[in-house]
Amino acid sequence: MTASINKVVLITGASSGIGEATARELAATGAHLFIGARRGERLQALAAELGDTVAWRTLDVTDGADFDAFVEAAEARFGHIDVLVNNAGVMPLSPLAALKRDEWKRMIDVNIHGVLNGIAAVLPRFVAQKGGHIVNVASVAAHMVMPTAAVYCGTKHAVRAITEGLRQEHDDIRSTLISPGVVATELGHDITDPEVATALTGWRKKSLTPDAIARAVRYALEQPEGVDINEVIVRPTAADM
Repeated sequence: MTASINKVVLITGASSGIGEATARELAATGAHLFIGARRGERLQALAAELGDTVAWRTLDVTDGADFDAFVEAAEARFGHIDVLVNNAGVMPLSPLAALKRDEWKRMIDVNIHGVLNGIAAVLPRFVAQKGGHIVNVASVAAHMVMPTAAVYCGTKHAVRAITEGLRQEHDDIRSTLISPGVVATELGHDITDPEVATALTGWRKKSLTPDAIARAVRYALEQPEGVDINEVIVRPTAADM
């Protein structure tokens, strides 16, 4: 039987993959959810399926004002906020020599600025209420560097550092870094280098399903007051990364 999570949880990147799976996992616990992503039609369908405890709003995590408005809308709907799951991310891998500057910028904007925008939007509220929980979804790329993934790994190393800094600066606020290994999601669908795209298909022959990461998020949220799950790495048993 799934334990009840009596919290208001915001989830970014909730239109597919890990974000959608996390919404499904937490909705089953009775949590109140406010879900965001760029694809509003998917959010609307998911919220309708999961019921009245789930609301949605389109969200561009790279836009600080839009993230502020997202959080304000969640607060207006549910009265307060307990948790932010910063899940939105992109992964257009390529060799550095390909000089894909636009793709580098996109990764930095979504994977780093998106996380910071989320933290900025909820942190004053969490400080004022002397409590809250920020869950940042990173990657095993936060712990290693691989060819074709230098910039992506750099963004995820940054998320790991930001999460640890948040932990050290705020005793009353819980911070968790979830680092998935290879997961069967849409992440990487925007890879434009044909060789790298083919390699990703090979890597995903040994992959987790998104619900594995959703259960890790739920585990972190289920802990009693005074217990902070700082970091979780989840890999397929058969994978080497």
